[in-house]
Amino acid sequence: MRTRDERGEAVTETVVVVPALLLLIMLVIQFGLWYHAQHVVQAAAQEGVRAVRAEGATAEEGHERALAFIAQVGGKSVKGAEVASERSAEGATVRVNGEAPAVVPGLRLGVRATAASPVEEFTGP
Repeated sequence: MRTRDERGEAVTETVVVVPALLLLIMLVIQFGLWYHAQHVVQAAAQEGVRAVRAEGATAEEGHERALAFIAQVGGKSVKGAEVASERSAEGATVRVNGEAPAVVPGLRLGVRATAASPVEEFTGP
């Protein structure tokens, strides 16, 4: 029995395996970027609600604080960040939306977080 000629099989295997391996690596990196961006927007929402809930604070202060946090800590890890801040007599809420940077072409992963807290108020003795 004659053995068949195996020349060229390594090239064929490489052509099939390398793109799949590169895609897998890019997906792992994409997940890491999304995970980091999610943590940044969650921390920004918490920072914003801390500013809003203080006695005498306004919703605009929380909005500014959350955006400043994203700019300072997040850098380029959150794209298109949008912040919505609300304050009522009972509570404060800050919502942050954005998008994680894309490594995999065509893959857009949104990140969002909400933080809520009762407002501080002074009560006399």
